[in-house]
Amino acid sequence: MHQPILTEHHEAAHAEHHEPGFIGKYIFSVDHKWIGVQYTVTALCFLFFGFCLMMLMRWQLAFPGEPLPLIGNLLGEGMPGGVMLPEFYNSLGAMHGTIMVFLGVVPLAVGGFGNYLVPLQVGAPDMAFPKLNAASYWVYFVGGVIMFASFFVPGGAANSGWTSYPPLSVIATAGQTWWLVGMVFLITSSLLGSVNIIVTIVQLRAKGLSFFRMPFLVWAQFVTSFLLLLAFPPLEAAGILQLMDRVAGTSFFLPTGLVVSGAAMTNAGGGNPILWQHLFWFLAHPEVYVLILPAVGIVTEIIVNNTRKPLYGYKTIIYGILFLGFMSFIVWAHHMFMTGMGVTMSNFFQVTTMIISIPSVVVLTVLILTLWGASIRFTVPMHFALAFLPMFAIGGLTGLPLGLTASDIYLHDTYYVIGHFHYVVAPGTLFALFAGIYFWYPKVTGRMMSRFFGKLHFWLSFISINGIFFPMLIQGIAGLNRRLYDPTFYTHGAAIQNLNVIISVCAWCLGAAQLIFVLNFFLSLKFGKKATDNPWDSTTLEWATPTPPPHGNFLHEPVVYRGPYEYSVPGMTEDFLPQHVPAKA
Repeated sequence: MHQPILTEHHEAAHAEHHEPGFIGKYIFSVDHKWIGVQYTVTALCFLFFGFCLMMLMRWQLAFPGEPLPLIGNLLGEGMPGGVMLPEFYNSLGAMHGTIMVFLGVVPLAVGGFGNYLVPLQVGAPDMAFPKLNAASYWVYFVGGVIMFASFFVPGGAANSGWTSYPPLSVIATAGQTWWLVGMVFLITSSLLGSVNIIVTIVQLRAKGLSFFRMPFLVWAQFVTSFLLLLAFPPLEAAGILQLMDRVAGTSFFLPTGLVVSGAAMTNAGGGNPILWQHLFWFLAHPEVYVLILPAVGIVTEIIVNNTRKPLYGYKTIIYGILFLGFMSFIVWAHHMFMTGMGVTMSNFFQVTTMIISIPSVVVLTVLILTLWGASIRFTVPMHFALAFLPMFAIGGLTGLPLGLTASDIYLHDTYYVIGHFHYVVAPGTLFALFAGIYFWYPKVTGRMMSRFFGKLHFWLSFISINGIFFPMLIQGIAGLNRRLYDPTFYTHGAAIQNLNVIISVCAWCLGAAQLIFVLNFFLSLKFGKKATDNPWDSTTLEWATPTPPPHGNFLHEPVVYRGPYEYSVPGMTEDFLPQHVPAKA
């Protein structure tokens, strides 16, 4: 018989304890579920803001030098007369990348889904360190506010690209200092959160939940947390060193003999700009898998649930992501073939880059074989999950030429790189995150999101997003460089300018499609159909809680009797067997 998590003594003490007020309960909460909601809503707001920056850039790229209608005159000194200045365009580009990756996707994938679901899926009453968990959110929030506030400092926000390469970033305007301070906060937040997730998974699993009985999403968050824990400290150290170069007169990244505007820099000497690139990409390549692995975990949960059959090759896909995590630390310099590294080193990074594609193929193969022969339920989450597979495959395949020096020399810093990376992160990762929101929304809120508006959101997004990024691959092969304020400046860019118009129109259509999601998200809170505790007939532990889960999560201590995906069980009246239900005698 299950024993209650709260003993009589604890219940009596709880009865004497005053219910926390609004601020204690909703603002400075230490409940992992509410912190997960805080992360999710904040990250979605930043994603929308970062997307708006991109839509401004797309006007300049489609119609260079033309005044932006309606809102152009409202955007301050960066757009005199509604016409975008090059400096403002550079700020938009740098902040778009920074916000979407560090303030949007990672906090949503790890902070939002990881915080809310990991304790529930392992049968824990909360995170291992609840106050540390709250601190991780508020450090993230402060970092986001600093990034946002940098738009209002003299000279505007950071304008040296989301990679912040020195020496340009060291001599840039004050916004770059704010960017570095914001990054230190964001990295600290990720470190606090990753430690918490690792300890929770290792120490607080329910009775009977061995490592190979954990849902795949938990494994994905586990590996992701180790990537954050090991890869972020070098970038935090590099950020502090670059901050010292800017404000304390040091010269970690400034080479000897640096001349700016005809004057020699007095503090420059002995530094190495390439050192920053090594420290940055040592984080930024594992960062790609920080974006991808939680997305793969979400997609796996949804595909298994909607095929009503066990995951094909459960241990194979786990070993695949463990190998992927390890290999992600020894491929970073394929971003740096143009820096003049020797043949031996470039060959090493070419080989490791080809090797790391193998576990990605294993992951896709496992998911496709799970779909094989299944009677699929085409729910809204399943639409997004299925779309993830070909989009992620396109992103991976287009990355292979960038991992080879011969082809990378031509394609480096062209729109091909933007198309490749965004196929992984935009229609790839973001589609998976949308799938997760639609899938777990009823557990969080007790309401179902509209199926009609969900499918409308999906199809408009799917068509628009391919209209944005596929033409970029063509532009890159045609030799069009990225980060160009006016792509028609060069003859070969003017010849394919019509593609920029198509891309921009699709980007604005994609923005309109997200308004459907926003309306669906908020209107469903009040008008959505009421959800049962397990509306998708799923097997994992989060569906064994009341809806929404109470403080402490489980009414009785959960005990796990089997693996996470017991679907289509012969002899059962229903086609699934939850992890927490004991076998009949």
